[in-house]
Parts: sequence; C-alpha cells; structure tokens
Amino acid sequence: MISSLFMINLSGDIFMERHWQKVVSRSICDYFFEAQAKATSPSDIPPVISTPHHFLISIFRNNMYFVSVVLQEVPPLLVVEFLHRIMDIFADYFSECTEQRIKEHYVTVYELLEEMLDNGYPLATESNILKELIRPPSLVRAVVNAVTGDSNIRSQLPTGQLSNIPWRRTGVKYTNNEVFLDLIEEIDCIIDKQGSLVMSEIHGKIECNSRLSGMPDCTLSFTNARILDDVSFHPCIRYKRWEAERVISFVPPDGNFRLLSFNITNQGIISQPIYATPLFSYTEGGGKMELRVGPKQNMGKIIEDVVVTIPMAQTVTNVNLTTSAGVGTYDPVGRVVTWNIGKIAPQKYFTATGSITLQTGSGIPESNPTVSVDFKVPLITMSGLKVSRLDIYGEKYRAFKGIKYLTKAGRFQIRS
Repeated sequence: MISSLFMINLSGDIFMERHWQKVVSRSICDYFFEAQAKATSPSDIPPVISTPHHFLISIFRNNMYFVSVVLQEVPPLLVVEFLHRIMDIFADYFSECTEQRIKEHYVTVYELLEEMLDNGYPLATESNILKELIRPPSLVRAVVNAVTGDSNIRSQLPTGQLSNIPWRRTGVKYTNNEVFLDLIEEIDCIIDKQGSLVMSEIHGKIECNSRLSGMPDCTLSFTNARILDDVSFHPCIRYKRWEAERVISFVPPDGNFRLLSFNITNQGIISQPIYATPLFSYTEGGGKMELRVGPKQNMGKIIEDVVVTIPMAQTVTNVNLTTSAGVGTYDPVGRVVTWNIGKIAPQKYFTATGSITLQTGSGIPESNPTVSVDFKVPLITMSGLKVSRLDIYGEKYRAFKGIKYLTKAGRFQIRS
C-alpha cells in the first residue's frame, strides 16, 4: 500500500524519509511542491495528487507535511487516517510531534515506523502495543543503553498481541482507578454578509484517558445519541450493540486513546456561539474598516481565546487598527490583520475600527476579505450532545469518572 513516506517542513526541506516496498526518488516530491506553490495556504493543497506512476497522499499538521507515496489505487481516507495515527503516536512518545522532536529521536522514529507498517501495510497502530514493543525514550534509558549496549526494542511480544483484545495489555494495576472523557466539538461555519447561515457542520470526538486495573467492561450512553452522523469507532467498541441500542460498549485500552469521532450536519440543531459584523469601504488610495464581535444572545458561557484574522488584499500596504479590547496588529509581509481579543463575557461585545492604506495607483480591491474567527467555549457543546452515564462492569473497585465538554472553532468564516 504505502511505498514511501517523506516528512517535509515549511521551508520545503525533506528532513526524513522511509521506504518499504522499494526506494522512491525524492524527485517524486516535485509534484507536491508544484501543488504547494499554487495553493494560498497549506489547507488548500490537494490531499491526493496523481502522478504518471504514483499517487501522493499528504496531510499537514504542526507545520509539517507527511507525504506518502502509493503505487496503486487505495482508499485515500485509509492512508490519511494512518498518517494522522503516526503523528498521534509520535506525540504520545515524544510529548509533542514537531520537526525538532523527530530529529532528536531519529532511531525511535525509524523503529516505530518499522513496527507500524509491514511491507507498506498497517500492522500495529495501538500505542499500548507499541510501548510494549519499543520503550518510550527517556534520559535514564538513554544512559543505560549507552552503557550496556541495549536498545529500546523488547525481546518479547506484547502480552495482548495474541489475545482477542490486542489493544489492552494484561496485568494492568493502578492504586487509584479513574477514567476521564473529553467530548470536543469543532464547528465549521460560513455566514454571509447579511448574517444568514450558509453552511454549518460539527466535527466531534471523544478522547479517553483510562487508568483502570484488570479487564474492565464499560458502557457509555448519551441523552440524545440519534443526532450523531458518520460515526467512526475505535476497534474496541462493539458495533452491533451500538446499532441495536445506541450504547457504546467497550473494553478500553490502557492510557490515552480516541474512543470515537463523529459528524453532525443537521443545521437545525447546531447553535452559533459567536457573531461578527465586518464592514469595509474603499476610496481611491485608502479605505475604512469596522468590525463588531460578540457572543450570541443564547450563549450563557464565557467565550475564550477569541482571535479574529482578516487576510487583506495584495494592494493593502498598511492598516491602522483601534480596538475597544485586546490587541490588533497588521502583518505587512503576510498582509493579515490579527485581532487578539481574549475572553468575551455573556452580553458583551467589542469593536475594532481602522484605516486602510492602498498602494498608489492600484485601484479599489475587487472584493472584500473573508473574516475568520477562532475561539473556545468550555463546558458546553453546540450540538447539545451530552453523556448520560458511564458504567464499569467486570471489576469490584469503584472508579472515579470525569467528563469535560469543549467547543472550539474549526473553519469559522464570515463573508463581508
């Protein structure tokens, strides 16, 4: 399936590569660089690029591109999901997945890729299994390996590798048994200049941190599970019970894992947490802008980490911004206005006004920019999805159970 994998930074340097079925020349990445040059942002690069003899499937995360080379047609979402899984494993091993961390742990990265892919096909993708095969790097272990000549690779197979529950190792014991769930929703939204909703969609996930002894059997139920569309499950979930009862039944892996992800496309149940009313006007040689941002009236929560981004036209040379709260800046290189508001309390709103300077003789811009808003709303979900109860069977202890809700912006855009 995957013949080669190239890791590329923002500068276009290939800082790491790995080949499985056969060695593919780095020149194959020229097709990717051509698509990158045509795109206005990393998210606009096509995830699948066809070449005369190969397919390039890529993702962009943490200021890095992971570009895989595929020799024949495969389900592209399978490759995309696997590339994201590689990054998740690196983040779990090295605390963060960045170019610097990958360069610091070249050996461990190659060992992980060797175990995760067998002749180009996904094999071991569970963090628990990989940690039993390859020990996570640490300063003490590095010193011991240097003295003894040992390596991070264990000589024995993982304890759960040959069982019918390969995602959980045996003999797990904790002094304090606890399980935490994070229900996170990202809202994608497009609003026209009249304030009417053009498109709204929610991409959600449930992240789980399980620290339970033994072999617990868990059931998770929701108050309104029928609103979930296009649900993607972790292999530990019993799909038949979900189909019959809309109940999540599973034996959890040990540690951090994603229990499920889902989409909600029913715009009738998606509430809009924040509004923005941009106004731009131009004359010869300049112009004015005015922007008002605040929470919707039905929002009873504080909106945090609010950042407004406005990509200006190429003919704009400067923007002098005056804000009622936060800090507003203009980047003349990227031609981007950034307004960092911070927190917005319920029933409050903030305004920003500014004067725009255009290049001499450039004329009036043909169109107004699109305003992007980034934010977080803790303790609430825009879809109204809530966990009803979480039960643990098969063990005699009483575990602590916690649930946290979070809504954040995905691609939240307001047209002007």
